[in-house]
Amino acid sequence: MIKVGDSASITKSFSDEDVRKFAEISGDKNPVHLDDEYAAQTQFKKRLVHGMLATSLISAILGTELPGEGSIYLGQSISFRAPVFIGDTVTATVTVIKVREDKPIITLETVCKNQDDVVVIEGEAVLLAEK
Repeated sequence: MIKVGDSASITKSFSDEDVRKFAEISGDKNPVHLDDEYAAQTQFKKRLVHGMLATSLISAILGTELPGEGSIYLGQSISFRAPVFIGDTVTATVTVIKVREDKPIITLETVCKNQDDVVVIEGEAVLLAEK
């Protein structure tokens, strides 16, 4: 039984290969992700991991751990708070903050932090959890 306060996390280090594969799959070939010289001229000074690639860690938790298999995304709010750079290690954590009593719908706080404990992404997810 899922209850308020339940939580799960996953951690991943993002490589150049991850970013290049995501660019091919998604079609997002923005040079800030792929070109060192271009990125050096931006305010970030180095290449960024795609925000949606980093955010996908949240989806991984929701579909495999909490609530897990069979859950269906109904919505997600996302705020990008700080950049994720190639080589960064990101830990995504989801925490149940609301469980509807009339339907199998749950709301979770979603937070991603880098290796320095800086919040890079935050938001909320709403899921249909048939468990």
